[in-house]
Parts: sequence; structure tokens; C-alpha cells
Amino acid sequence: MKGAHKMEKLLSEANRCLKCKKPLCQQHCPINTAVPEAITLFEEGKLQEAGELLFNNNPLSAICAIVCPHEDQCKGNCIRGIKGEPVPFCEIEAYISAAYLEGLTTRKPAPNGKRVAVIGSGPAGITAAILLAQKGYAVTMFEMRNRIGGVLSYGIPEFRLPRVLVQNLEKNLVQLGVSIKYNTLVGPVITLDKLFNDGYDAAFIGTGVWNPKTLNIKGETLGHSHYAIDYLKNPTKYQLGKKVCVIGAGNVAMDAARSAKYYGSEEVHICYRRGEEDMTATKAEIHEAKEEGIQFTLYKSPVEITDEGIIFADTRKVTLEDSSTKLETIPGSEKLFPCNSVVIAVSQAPKNNIVAGTTGLETNRGLLVTDEDGHTTREGVFACGDVVSGARTVIEAVVNAKHVVGSIHEYLQNA
Repeated sequence: MKGAHKMEKLLSEANRCLKCKKPLCQQHCPINTAVPEAITLFEEGKLQEAGELLFNNNPLSAICAIVCPHEDQCKGNCIRGIKGEPVPFCEIEAYISAAYLEGLTTRKPAPNGKRVAVIGSGPAGITAAILLAQKGYAVTMFEMRNRIGGVLSYGIPEFRLPRVLVQNLEKNLVQLGVSIKYNTLVGPVITLDKLFNDGYDAAFIGTGVWNPKTLNIKGETLGHSHYAIDYLKNPTKYQLGKKVCVIGAGNVAMDAARSAKYYGSEEVHICYRRGEEDMTATKAEIHEAKEEGIQFTLYKSPVEITDEGIIFADTRKVTLEDSSTKLETIPGSEKLFPCNSVVIAVSQAPKNNIVAGTTGLETNRGLLVTDEDGHTTREGVFACGDVVSGARTVIEAVVNAKHVVGSIHEYLQNA
């Protein structure tokens, strides 16, 4: 009955869609999801066809329906939202795509005789592996941990993104004939040279960004100080205590704060050196954090982490003559913010395992250098996602992976 009620509610929302001739929702979707068409199929009860439409356009549609910044994309550009509530297509997409993915059965395509290594199993790697396997390539995916998913499994909390979605993607990969090598780090022992010597015709790198950026202040190595990217890999292992301070204001910071609250900390603060209008997290994430009782302590710049907590200096915005603003620290304002744990969430950088173990790969500030089609500076090696662009959204990784797969296919067909 619960499922029937949800279906009824979503159909009611779908019926509000105006089926615009020039749908702004679709135009503002990074992957150009056919929103009106999918909604029409949903209204007609053609859930299988709707799911197929969404999956063929975006293999991670079930994921993106949950984690995309919809306020800037489909939902934020719905015409219905001008004078009322927008149509929540993301909720409809999540319902359709999860059901489709759960029941998806795929036959292994006929092999085309070419072999591709996909290094990393995050959003970019999963997308690339699915699309390459569909074209008949023999794909081996290399994952340094014991589960695929990258940020989907080790960065986004399970209460926000059900792990069954990643498990169903994994099932589809296996059905397509993708071999997955778990607990295998490419770089120190298995090098790119080794892969090519073993008969791989091309390699795709989508390893993400897993090194936390530091605050460069005293006390970061103390036992109660943690980096969010590490904490989120397995938050149940941490004993953060009653009061937690999370430094940063992006989506990772929100996920860390919400996780701390979810797993038992009574008082959790997001501490940020600027104001709420400057936060890089989505409005939805900020709203949900507030709904869950996360407190926001703003205009605080970290100075030193101590055994008792963290020392902050107050900051303020100053308007300059040209009407621009700058942030300045107020002298003599340093004060201890008592807390049991400090979680640092101020962005991430890529690890250099692959670069250190090979030649010919050029980097810029640690990120792999590629052209617009994903070619790295080494022949036959392609890359995209966070390892190229820095930390971005899941949908950007999927879009870029789709494009780069086209480049790999063209390269191998002409080889």
C-alpha cells in the first residue's frame, strides 16, 4: 500500500507537467534528460520504457535523481515553479530508475576483439565501463577497495544514497561481462606499462580525488581531528563525541555534519569563515542539514586545533571602493570553540599513485592534463572526472565519461 500511495502521489505530480515544447528543465539538465517524454511514459504506465529511456541516456540516472543539484537544473527551471511549486521530476526519475535498475537483465554483447582497462569505479568509471562493454570491448575495472562506487560508496552517506543502487549497477556490469579486480591499486605494482604489455589496447583513468586538502594549521594531526573524506568512508568506526565542529561549507561538509548527527553526536556545528550566501553546498543540502538540527557558526576562521577544541578568529566582509568585497580577520578576536572532535572538509586533491608509477602523463597541480576529448599526454590513455577537473558533481562525471567513451571508441576503431 505504501508503494501504491507513492505511485499515486508521483502520478499526481506528473500530471502537473505542462509538456513544454521547449522544456527548460531538459535544457538545463547537463545530460539532456528527456523530461517530458519520460513523464509521458510514466503517466501512461509504461515504466519499463521510461526506465530504459532514462538509463540509455544516463546509466547512473537512479543515482543522479538523488544527488544532482536539482535546484540549478530540472527542478529549478520548471515553468510551474514561477508561480507555484515546480514539478519534482527528480523524485519521479528516482522511482522509475530504481525499479528499472533492480529488474535490469542484460546479455553480454558480442566481443569486438579489443581490451580496455578502466581504472577507478566511481561515477566516471562505472559509466565508462558500462558504455564500453555495451560496444563489445573486453573491460577490466580496477578498484583499490573492496566495493565499487567510489564517492557513491565511500563519500555520500548511505542514509542519503541507498547502497542497493550501486549494487544493482555492479550486477549490470557483471552481466555485461566486465571483470572487476577489487583491492587492486594501479600505480605502484600494476603500472600502465604492465597493462599495455598484457594486451590492453587503451586505458581509462577515473580515480577521483581522495587526498584531503589541509588547513595548514597547528593541531591537525591530533587524535580528535579528522578529514571528512576519510571519515565518510566508514563513519560508524569513529567516536566523535557529543559536540562536533565541521570546518567547511561544501556538500562534503554537509554530508559529514549530517553523518555525525545521524550516528549519535548531539551537537554538530558547520563552522565557516564566510556567510551562508557564500556556501558552495546546494541549497537543498543546507536546508536538510538545518532540518536535522545542524547548527551554523559563521564568519569563523580556524587558527589552531587544541585538545579542548579549536581556536577561531572572527572574520568580516569589507566593501571596497569598487563595490567588491574582501574577507578580513579581526585582530585579537581569537577564541576557543570547545568541542570533542573536529572534522575538516575543505576540498580534496588526487592521489599520485598512477602518475608516480609511469611516464608520459602530464599533470597540472596534481590533476591529469587532457584535451577536450579526454586524451591524456600518453598515447592510448584517457581520463575524465574529478581526477581531471577537481571535485565536481556526479552528473558532470557521467557527462564527461560519455564523451570520452566516444573518443576511446574512435581511437580504437582507427588503431
